[in-house]
Amino acid sequence: MKINKTDVVTTFKSSAEAKASVETNVIRQRTLKTAIGCSGVGLHSGAKVTMVLLPAAADSGIVFRRTDIAGRGAYVPALWSNVGDTRMNTCLTNQDGIHVGTVEHLLSALAGSGIDNCVIEINGPEVPVMDGSAAPFLFLIECAGTIEQTEPRRAIRVLKRVSVTDGDKTATLSPAAGGFRLNFHIDFASAAIGQQSFSVALNRGTFKAEISRARTFGFEHEVAYLRANGLARGGSLDNAVVIDSTGTRVLNDDGLRYGDEFVRHKILDAVGDLFLAGAPLLGVYDGVRSGHALNNQLLRALFADQTAWAYTTIAAGSAAAQGLALAAPDKLVVNG
Repeated sequence: MKINKTDVVTTFKSSAEAKASVETNVIRQRTLKTAIGCSGVGLHSGAKVTMVLLPAAADSGIVFRRTDIAGRGAYVPALWSNVGDTRMNTCLTNQDGIHVGTVEHLLSALAGSGIDNCVIEINGPEVPVMDGSAAPFLFLIECAGTIEQTEPRRAIRVLKRVSVTDGDKTATLSPAAGGFRLNFHIDFASAAIGQQSFSVALNRGTFKAEISRARTFGFEHEVAYLRANGLARGGSLDNAVVIDSTGTRVLNDDGLRYGDEFVRHKILDAVGDLFLAGAPLLGVYDGVRSGHALNNQLLRALFADQTAWAYTTIAAGSAAAQGLALAAPDKLVVNG
């Protein structure tokens, strides 16, 4: 499906400007090779939903389309400026009030796969939770395959430090010579979690191996409160790590996928939240107890300062390209 420019808010310059300003040896945009779908339940709504990922034209970005809603209002671009509710998830809302919730795990998989353009058709207001991680979405993308497009990939280089704070929580973006690195620290009173730190550069294979399988998590004593407030109605031990009411034991029979799965999932969330910048970031992200709300505030602070960032292309073989290294796409295609 091709999305018209009038249907999609995009942070990219025109194709003519892009072609005129780049060399021939740049990293190029990618989309899916073919459509692929899945079905499941929403983590918070508990409603059944069907979703299809489709190839999209160059420069169209990541766009959700609510198939249960008719007309142009059904399109919800995946951009930081469309983030509304950030309670326990990242929810996008367009100018017509149409929303799509819990987008962060899917967006994280798209970012980790180097997908620039994709239309996501969904017949409800929330992305299916699957197993609570990004791994099922990564599997879908791998099954569909990826193709390189003719347009150059546009990245956003962080030019100076930008930071936001909320009490003891902070989120920061800083300049870096290479690609994109994330550092995260969490500190929970729960003995099952405690203090955990993790650092990862999103280069070849690291997202899949180190981040993608980390599941969302919660506490047994919070379940009744969350459900009374319309949240976590689809949550279960099949799609979340749950800590018992004493805070000392993981209730899932299969235990943890990583010894520090909790902080790795926070990085997974951050990858998805920051992909709402509209293009890959080149810089370093530092999160201390951060979450969806602060991650979005960070992007708003970044884009509010025109001296803090700049669009750039990525030369093949450069430090930035090595930092965003991906498997080779299947073939070159024109116009998505």
